[in-house]
Amino acid sequence: MSTAAEPASQSGRTITTNIPARLDRLPWSRWHWSIVIGLGTVWILDGLEVTVVGNIAGRLSEPGSGLSISSGQITGVAAALYVAGACVGALFWGRLTDRFGRKKLFMITLAVYLAATALTAVSTEAWWFFVFRFLTGFGIGGEYAAINSAIDELIPANYRGRVDLMINGSFWLGAVGGSLLSILALNTDLLPADVGWRLTFALGAVLALVILLVRRHVPESPRWLLIHGRDQEAEEIVTGIERRVQEEKGEPLARPEGELEIHQRKSVTFLEIARTVFGRYRKRAVLGFSLFIGQAFLYNAITFGFGAILTKFFDVPADHTGYYFAVIAVGNFCGPLLLGHLFDTVGRRVMISSTYLLSGLLLFGTAWLFDRGSLGAGTLTACWCAVLFFASAGASSAYLTVSEIFPMETRAMSIAFFYALGTAAGGISGPLLFADLTNTGRVGDTVLAFQIGAGLMCAAGLVAAFLAVNAERRSLEDIARPLTATASRAKAAARPARGPQGPSAPPAASRP
Repeated sequence: MSTAAEPASQSGRTITTNIPARLDRLPWSRWHWSIVIGLGTVWILDGLEVTVVGNIAGRLSEPGSGLSISSGQITGVAAALYVAGACVGALFWGRLTDRFGRKKLFMITLAVYLAATALTAVSTEAWWFFVFRFLTGFGIGGEYAAINSAIDELIPANYRGRVDLMINGSFWLGAVGGSLLSILALNTDLLPADVGWRLTFALGAVLALVILLVRRHVPESPRWLLIHGRDQEAEEIVTGIERRVQEEKGEPLARPEGELEIHQRKSVTFLEIARTVFGRYRKRAVLGFSLFIGQAFLYNAITFGFGAILTKFFDVPADHTGYYFAVIAVGNFCGPLLLGHLFDTVGRRVMISSTYLLSGLLLFGTAWLFDRGSLGAGTLTACWCAVLFFASAGASSAYLTVSEIFPMETRAMSIAFFYALGTAAGGISGPLLFADLTNTGRVGDTVLAFQIGAGLMCAAGLVAAFLAVNAERRSLEDIARPLTATASRAKAAARPARGPQGPSAPPAASRP
């Protein structure tokens, strides 16, 4: 049935659907793995990008590199421009993702990244390198909004936490690859000084092309299609998924529980988004900002400055820093991988607050040991491994949090907004401040940088202890009611996903 009293620009049909419940009650299958591979692998590229630039900074600043640029410009200006591009890209593409769909945008943003990183490889002037570092970040920023939205809307509620953490944590697989790749690229016995670093960026473009081809088979989010008046397409996609999963499992699917009544609309205004995020969900907004600012400062500062610390304070050769970074990158990936299931079982509030607090306290301890001169290159790396094991799980949960605690219609824009503002506060100022502090060569300045990062992580952990939402194993529509949901059926939206309830009934189609 249609409603007659609405403006023409917002008019549409009111439908009742159980599609969200049908997606949430699915058991894990090969189809879900295809989504993880098709969408999640882009974080590997982000890790590759950031790590390579940090590790090759020393070589790029040397004579004969083919680029007239200083190490400080790479770890400071270029790093900040990359993050600034990601912030701008997140806001620009995030709005388009909510309006035009997840699939269109995660194809376009990956293409932007591919082109920009390929053009970085042919840099001959510092300004060219800076411009295309910005544009590379511009593409990656859009990926954060489009990919996290699509993943959360396609993955069943029982698995959403661990899958989201694992995917966001896969950044560090790219970091391992970037570290090892930089070792080869910086070996002048294998490659000329002005060629090796270019091949690392070229490889990033090749990997992006492969991922782009895989992504063609990832469907549009049925939840997004429902709200935008394309319920027939949503029904066809979900029916196809159910058929594939049922054939794989060889048994009937559980009966879906709960229906949702929504009034379809073409778009949601910025004013509605602002009122929703800062009015109805004010405490959740404070939570999102706190988590992003803490992790952004810590991670961007460490990622772009770790190599400089090793070379300046421990005389580690520039072409050997990759070995150390590969070790802490493995620790980073193990955090979300091993702790991820606890976010779905123990719960979001306990795990988010504890991972932030533990990483902050361990970092304070590392700063104290560094100040006493008790650490060498190896022991500092071991300390960072312990810090980042917990910090990585916490940082990944920041993306999970803002992607699931706000209504469906604002999801991509919310991810973009909190990522952009939180990262601008911590991710741009972090590398610039950290570069200034570490370049002085004074131990006390580097200790101060450690302490700032530790303090922000602890503060975010305390905020999470009071404000985190218990979203584990709950449907997205249950955590935050869609703006398009009608009041009469709002509470009937998909309940927390449960196990099989006996023989499956034929799925109820979306019906006007």
